[in-house]
Amino acid sequence: MIDLHSHTFFSDGALIPSEHLRRVEMLGYEAIAITDHADSSNLEFLIHNLRRAADDLNPLSPTRLIVGVELTHVPPDLIAPLTLQARELGAEIVVAHGETPVEPVIPGTNLAAIEAKVDILAHPGFISEKEVALAAKNNVMLELSGRKGHSLTNGHVAKLAIAADALLAVNADAHSPGDFLTKEMAEKVALGAGLSKQRYQQLRQDMQQLVNAL
Repeated sequence: MIDLHSHTFFSDGALIPSEHLRRVEMLGYEAIAITDHADSSNLEFLIHNLRRAADDLNPLSPTRLIVGVELTHVPPDLIAPLTLQARELGAEIVVAHGETPVEPVIPGTNLAAIEAKVDILAHPGFISEKEVALAAKNNVMLELSGRKGHSLTNGHVAKLAIAADALLAVNADAHSPGDFLTKEMAEKVALGAGLSKQRYQQLRQDMQQLVNAL
C-alpha cells in the first residue's frame, strides 16, 4: 500500500508523525506521504519539521515517510510560485487541494495546479476534459479520494482520466486513525469509481513508480 495524501496535527489531523507512521506500519504500508495543509504562512515550518521526522523515523521503520505539503485554498496565481518554493525547501510530494464540490475552492485552482505541474491534484471535483488532457500531458496525478464528501465526484474524475489516459491515484486524505485505507478498501474506492481491476493495477504501478523516483 502507498498513500500520497494524509494529514497530521501540524494542520488539521489528529496524530503526530511518529504515531501516524506507526498506524500505517501496522496496515502493511510501503510508504505514506504526510501532506499537511499549507500556504505561504506555514510552508517552511511544515517541510522543515516533517524533514526532521522523516530523518529520524525512516531508518527505523519498514514504512517510508515521504515529506509533502498540500497547497490548500490558496489563490490560483500563488500555486506555481508556492509549488516551486515547496520543492526548493525539500518537499518530495506537492499536492494541490482541488475544486472539491464540498468546499468553496476558488475556480481556476485545478487549472493552475496542473499548469504548475504539482504531483497530485487532490479531489478535483467536476474537472473539465481540457484540464484532464493537460494533466495527462503534464504527468499530474488525479486523485480518487477515499474521504467522505470529496469522493462524490470520483466517478466523474475516473471516467475522464480513463478517456485521456491520465495518471490516477487512490488516497485516503486521512486526518485520524480511522481514515487510513486498507488494501481492500483502496481497491473498492477504485472499482467503485468505475476502474477495471486491470486499470487499478496500472494505478498502483504508477503510484509505485512515482515513489521510486523520489
